[in-house]
Amino acid sequence: MAKGKSVVTEAKSAGNGTAEPGHINLRMLAEHLGLSQTTVSLVLNNSPSARSIPDETRERVRKAARELNYRPNYFARSLRQSRSMSVGVLAPDLSEGYFTRVMSGVVAELTAAHYFYFTACHDWNKELIEQYPRMLVERAVDGFLLLNTPAEAIQVPVPVVAISAHSSGQNITNIVLDHESAAKQALTHLYELGHRDIAFMRGPRAIPDSEFRWESIQKVARVMGLKIDPAHVVRMDAEGWSMKAGQHTMAPEIGYRPMKALLERSRDFTAIFCFNDIAAIGAIRALKDAGLGVPEDVSVVGFDDIQSAAFSTPSLTTVRQPLTEMGRRGAQLLLERIAHKDREHAVEIIMAPELIVRESTGAAKK
Repeated sequence: MAKGKSVVTEAKSAGNGTAEPGHINLRMLAEHLGLSQTTVSLVLNNSPSARSIPDETRERVRKAARELNYRPNYFARSLRQSRSMSVGVLAPDLSEGYFTRVMSGVVAELTAAHYFYFTACHDWNKELIEQYPRMLVERAVDGFLLLNTPAEAIQVPVPVVAISAHSSGQNITNIVLDHESAAKQALTHLYELGHRDIAFMRGPRAIPDSEFRWESIQKVARVMGLKIDPAHVVRMDAEGWSMKAGQHTMAPEIGYRPMKALLERSRDFTAIFCFNDIAAIGAIRALKDAGLGVPEDVSVVGFDDIQSAAFSTPSLTTVRQPLTEMGRRGAQLLLERIAHKDREHAVEIIMAPELIVRESTGAAKK
């Protein structure tokens, strides 16, 4: 290892014993470790092929890279591979809830693959939905990840993975939830608690998931013999999404106002199934403002299982979407499509939901 020692010595900066960023290259690191450049590259790039390399060797490579402050030359790599090592992520909003949970999985996967990402928020503005992809293509992104964003208006020459978008077209993989299973779990739970008069808060028309979920709810209700009273169906509007000072937010008001409007015309229901958790939290507030208890008078079920759902008062019963896993899987599939453009790829990946029962649901009021 005499040669390796000279590499380490050469890499040290004067006085502090640490390597200067960019000073160690892949060849020097491999020589220091006594390994091939291919082996070191597979480990540092988190390649699937690295799984065949012993754990001890992989850890030794990572440790040496940290100690020597190794920094890969992404510019050189992008020229060799004809890639920019970046992707575009389009989403309607950047608020707490759906977006943050999905992005946690996306970021983890892209970071591990040493990919950079541009995030653009279109706020359901049709012009921005068409404009942002063009701008990102001009920045040479290798692919697109669409969160809750329809792909029909997006014409790009690179791979696309859409999460909760139900998009058609070539070069697209869709990751969607099993909405029929979600509806069955939620309605069965309420039915077993004695609820027969159930209200529903539908999602905004702009959100692709809205109609698919509503169709599944109607189908499951018919099978269960539950009658849906049109007078007890309200729809969220997009006005609860706001864009102020460049910050896109989704507020509980999206559920508060529809719930308040429903209560003004009828109280002949014992439960409500809301489109998402943010709306459900707003609905709970509207019920309390109207002098009704949750779940004593009305049970409330949300959707998504965002981080605050477990800490609301009462804690929220909800249908959990595996949002982090959906984000992680979406990023994985996009990277696979970028690396293997000539292969056939799945058109649709269906994820399983899970009902999380908490304090906001109880036995139907007699």
